[in-house]
Formats: sequence, structure tokens, C-alpha cells
Amino acid sequence: MRAARLLSLVLLLQNRGRLTADELAAELGVSARTVYRDIDSLSSAGVPVYGDAGHRGGYQLLGGYRTQLTGLHAEEAESLFLAGLPGAAADLGLGEVLAAAQLKLTAALPSPLRDRAGRIRERFHLDALGWYREQDSPPALVALADAVWNQRRIQVRYRRWAEPQEVERELDPYGLVLKAGVWYLVAAVDGTVRTYRVSSILGLTVTETGFDRPEGFDLTAHWRDYLTAYDARRLRLQASVRIAPALLAALPDHLDAALVRAVETSAGPPDGDGWVTATIPLESVDLAVPTLLSLGSDIEVLAPAELRRRIAETAAAVLDRYRPADASGRAEAGDLSSSPAERVAASARQASTAKP
Repeated sequence: MRAARLLSLVLLLQNRGRLTADELAAELGVSARTVYRDIDSLSSAGVPVYGDAGHRGGYQLLGGYRTQLTGLHAEEAESLFLAGLPGAAADLGLGEVLAAAQLKLTAALPSPLRDRAGRIRERFHLDALGWYREQDSPPALVALADAVWNQRRIQVRYRRWAEPQEVERELDPYGLVLKAGVWYLVAAVDGTVRTYRVSSILGLTVTETGFDRPEGFDLTAHWRDYLTAYDARRLRLQASVRIAPALLAALPDHLDAALVRAVETSAGPPDGDGWVTATIPLESVDLAVPTLLSLGSDIEVLAPAELRRRIAETAAAVLDRYRPADASGRAEAGDLSSSPAERVAASARQASTAKP
């Protein structure tokens, strides 16, 4: 470990020029005192590193010195596939390995290419995590990654939606997928390939038993097919809706891509008010109600009648909840003389006669 750190220190000075002890310590994840000791060790070994005192001081290599110890070892080469996702590399326990690999690659580049690589790093950054989400870093992830890489069978205790909620499974782990900041395990159980959310794994044991990975198994292709099948399974309710022009333009900000595509492919010509009628797939009435209500009054459900009725009931209940109270503490009727039940009944009658 110390030898690797000394090499990283030399490569940092080689790639970036003068650096202070504090800057080196931050890059290497050690204390400034450790950097001082490492500098002394390098000097004793004949590496021409020297320091300048003062405000603009720091350590640097004697002009023209370059180390040739830039070869990548196996783990560093493997980690380069995660070079655009440093957070994912850290989650998998490869953060330091990836940093060392990038240092070695940079040191091996000719000066013009090294400068170009530095400009790219300064100007472009990949953040694959969705808005309003935090990075999913489940405790079992590092051990899972090791089992996937070494093809070791695992035993897991897993929490799922169906009853019984906690189950035990023996799995052959084929791969890990990071989707919008959430880690998923693709694994075989009794010969059937399934997908498990890593954060739902309650207990994990990596066994010494190996397994044979199916010849030709393509994790990327499998995941693409899985997402297609998943959407087909979950989006089983077809709803006919009218959408206002303003909302139609903003739909990608409110609905997932599958629903937006459905609207785009099914939308008819605008009516006299500019509204369009479209068909969108939804998971269920229960889940559709809050989704569609969140879009406000710029969308109207035409069918099915059950969904329209449930939205009317929920909207009436919200209205009653927020209606201001009179002096006696009772809700004021305002312009709404009918009761919620009467308004729901009227909405249901309208739904039954609405044209899709």
C-alpha cells in the first residue's frame, strides 16, 4: 500500500507540477505529516523531488525527470470502464484503484495529449443520478461485486413486496447494474434470470461454490430487454385523457419517458381549444390517481369511468379539507351548494357519458 502511494505521489508531481503538502495529502487521502515522510523516502531513494518554502512554495520534481513506472495492473485496467462514474467506482470499492489508473494513464501520455485530457476533465462531468435522489450505496454492494467478479454463488435474505416479504434465495450473480442511482443485481435462481434491488438484500453470504456463467450472456442486452418487459407488465391500465397545450409541452418534466412516448404516438389533432386526446398506459387506478392529480387542471380523464370517479372523489375531499371555516367552525359552502357525495355522483354521471 505504501509503495503504491509513493508511486502515486510521484505521478501527481509529474502530471501537475508543483503541489503543496496539503494538496498532496488531499489527493492521496493521508495527512500532511505522512506526505513529509513520503517525500523524505523518495529523496532517499534517489527521486529528485525538492520543496520550496513560502506562500508560492511546494514540492516538485527536478526538471525533465519522468518515471517510467506507469504500467497498469489488472485491477486498475478493469476499473477504467468506470472512469466516467467515480461515485459508482467508490461504491464498488474501486475508488482508489481508479484514481491510480487514471494517474498512470495521464503520466504515460505525451504532453499535448496530457493537457488535452486535463481540459476534458475540467470541462465535462457525468452525473448519472436523477434529480431529488441520493446515491444508493447499500452495505452488501462491495461483497456482491466480488462475488460477481469471481463467479461465486451467494445466499441472500431478501425483502420483497409479495408475501412472504422476507425470503431466502441461493443465487448465481451474473452482474450489477446502476440505474438512475439505484443498484440492481442480475442473478439466476434455479436457472431463471431475475433482478433484485441490492438495497433490499437483508443478509448476504458469499460461498466458496463457483458457477458457470452462461456462454454468450450479455448483461447490457439483458437489461434492455428486462426494462421493455417491465414496462409491459406494469403499465396495464389504458386511460384516455385530454391534455391542454401548455401541459403537453411540459410533459417530459412530469411523466416518465414511457408515458410521454405513449402520448406522442397516440395524440389526435387539437380540438377547438387546442387540447389533444391521447391514450396513456398506467399501472393501476390507485397509482394513477395521485399521478394525474399532480398535473393539475390541464388534464382531464375521459376513461375508464372508475379512474375518473376516483379522481373526482379525491379532488372533492381535498377541496373540503381546505375550505375555510365559518365562525361556528363549520366549513363554508361558498359557491358549492352541493355536498361532496352529490358532486362525486354528478362527476360519475358525466364520466359514464363522456366520449373517449
